[in-house]
Amino acid sequence: MSVRCTVAAAAAATVLLAPAPPSAAAEQERGSLFLTVSGAGNTWIRGLRLVCPSPGRSHHPHAAEACAGLSAAHGRLDALTGDRQLCTKEYDPVTATADGDWQGMVVHWRKDYPNACLLDAATGTVFRF
Repeated sequence: MSVRCTVAAAAAATVLLAPAPPSAAAEQERGSLFLTVSGAGNTWIRGLRLVCPSPGRSHHPHAAEACAGLSAAHGRLDALTGDRQLCTKEYDPVTATADGDWQGMVVHWRKDYPNACLLDAATGTVFRF
């Protein structure tokens, strides 16, 4: 076997044995949730789709942080740690919903909060849009 053939065979073996570059499998979607927040009596509503991981795939203004919070809570919205903050006792109810999937688990979640500050305190960046 010539030197050229040996080098070519070694190069081919290296390519075949080399680990695959980061791909769709490495960046596998953990979850996709349609999130909404609405005011009392549905006087207003806003919503968006959060895809995790999110680089360039979500319009959520805090997508990376929201995905990290959901990952830490294993996709359970009632288990989000939120952000500690002081809120007034103002009663201006809001309703938050999340529908979609998280790591193969179907998610249908809805919760009412006395005001937007308490929603933010309970859910952190997930509903901060």
